[in-house]
Amino acid sequence: MASYTFSLTTSEDARQAGIVQSASFEDALRLVGERMTVSTGDTLEIGVRGFPPARYECKQALLDGTIFWEPVKPALAA
Repeated sequence: MASYTFSLTTSEDARQAGIVQSASFEDALRLVGERMTVSTGDTLEIGVRGFPPARYECKQALLDGTIFWEPVKPALAA
């Protein structure tokens, strides 16, 4: 199992961080949604040691805990 480090920034400008262990990246995204309170517009940075983190934005959070994440495209350099 891989250890994924994450940082969740909420719409209230609060930041929560932690580690989840899972067999796949998709499972890691699901676990963050299950263990943290996530709302539409929140941003998540998640990755494994040695690689830059991926950034996602919550597009929808359902009452059953299902979170719909959308990758955030990096800004183009000017």
